[in-house]
Amino acid sequence: MPDRSQTLRKAYAARTMLLAGVEDRRLEAAFAAVPREDFSGPPPWRVSGGLFGLSEGERDIASLYDDVLVAIDARRGINNGQPSLHALCLSALAPKAGETVVQIGAGAGYYSAILAHLVGPSGKVFAYEIEAGIAARARKNLAGFSQVEARAASGVAEALPKADAVYVNAAASHPARPWLDALNPGGRLLFPLQAAHSSGAMLLVTRPGEESAAWPAKLFSSVVFIACEGAQDAETGRRLDAAFRRGGAERVRWLRFGPEPAGDVWLQGDGWALTSA
Repeated sequence: MPDRSQTLRKAYAARTMLLAGVEDRRLEAAFAAVPREDFSGPPPWRVSGGLFGLSEGERDIASLYDDVLVAIDARRGINNGQPSLHALCLSALAPKAGETVVQIGAGAGYYSAILAHLVGPSGKVFAYEIEAGIAARARKNLAGFSQVEARAASGVAEALPKADAVYVNAAASHPARPWLDALNPGGRLLFPLQAAHSSGAMLLVTRPGEESAAWPAKLFSSVVFIACEGAQDAETGRRLDAAFRRGGAERVRWLRFGPEPAGDVWLQGDGWALTSA
């Protein structure tokens, strides 16, 4: 007989896919496989549906198996992320068995564990968490996953391992060079393009198989994330907010490098631009 957690996880995984609007059996199985309580600390748990503040504390594990944020550090506003948003993002990133994934902002490791299921025992997940105390929790939580290496370090300040996918869970005003440089040909970068203390959207960038100054890119899903240390530039953030206010983010198709390109530029950065052509 399945235990209560297994029963809850199966229904939660199916509901999460429905809310995310994705059909992905591998991803649903990964959500169903990982006990969320193993990554949420001891009860009582403080949870939020996003529209209201955190609850005072929940002791029933059923409270974890809904589309809710679970506090990791309530004082600093750090949580383990909304499942439906991560399901949408992971479906877009599409990690495959045997691939290497770098995760920036791993928190307590819940989505690192889901990534581990997606890449399988022949794959690798490098989970970066800049907050040392939270990184220690992640390392302990992920001890049973031999393919995961939790690192208490910035994912911006150092050279990253070469990867097939880079998944960033903290907001950046621009595509950070270490993330781009880490990608293998055909690799995907997904991160929240957002100024600090603002709102933004997820940006998916794919490195072409051959050297090119134009990489396919698209923006989707409005998001609000905590700012990524080392990946925020105030002036770029102001231009980014202005670009979102003007609209047209849905027309972005390319991340271009080099001199300012001709044509329809949605956002111009330092040596890069997001364009629709």
